[in-house]
Amino acid sequence: MRDVVLFVPCFVDQFQPSAARSAVAVLERLGCRVHVAASASCCGQPPTNAGYNDDGEALLTRFEQAHVREVPGDAPVVVLSGSCAQHVRAHTTHDALRRRVQEFTAFLHDEIGLPALAALGATCPARVAVHIGCHALRGLGLAVPSERGPGSTVAPRNLVTAVLAQVHGLEVAPLTRPDECCGFGGTFALGEPELSTRMGTDRLRDMRRAKAEAVVTTDLSCALHLRAVAEANGAPLPMWHVAEVLDPARRLGRG
Repeated sequence: MRDVVLFVPCFVDQFQPSAARSAVAVLERLGCRVHVAASASCCGQPPTNAGYNDDGEALLTRFEQAHVREVPGDAPVVVLSGSCAQHVRAHTTHDALRRRVQEFTAFLHDEIGLPALAALGATCPARVAVHIGCHALRGLGLAVPSERGPGSTVAPRNLVTAVLAQVHGLEVAPLTRPDECCGFGGTFALGEPELSTRMGTDRLRDMRRAKAEAVVTTDLSCALHLRAVAEANGAPLPMWHVAEVLDPARRLGRG
């Protein structure tokens, strides 16, 4: 059995804890022993993005100490958010910890492997739009950004769709602008609410044009923003984390 440390971001814990429960279920089904560093409350990204660097550094230090002190060894730290994983990787001074931090989908793709994911037997009979957060896309390389796609020398790579291809019945809806920002951007949505809402509305319009019945994402922070915009427009749309779609015990789909 393989040891892994699961980091559950604040917004997952508070707004969609079902994603964390599914992540634990999926990792255990894949033969992992799941640990949690209980004192690591936040990675420090929100205050850092807002310009409160001292507060952000204090939270990052707490994250570092928790994962070094509470979970010794070299077990991977699996993070349920690309933006949090990228923040820790970009700002920590602990080289060993930086190497251990992995985004959830990337860990499944690179360390567990697609055949094991297919063996989970997950089923989701729905046409979904895939939203990869900007940090996960360009910071962690979970997919090739469109500006480096056709005509570039970069090899095609999309870990998220490769992982979702292991889910029976799931169909990925092709988007006109597959890697466009949703408009959340940490505190950007608070400082520029009108522009942020417009960006979210455009993103949802593209998804609905593609006849998506739900959204699957690596970052629930983006999904929370899109959900609020969709509900304000009177057209709610289910928003799922990748972990929830992979969890064979959950019955997601058209209902």
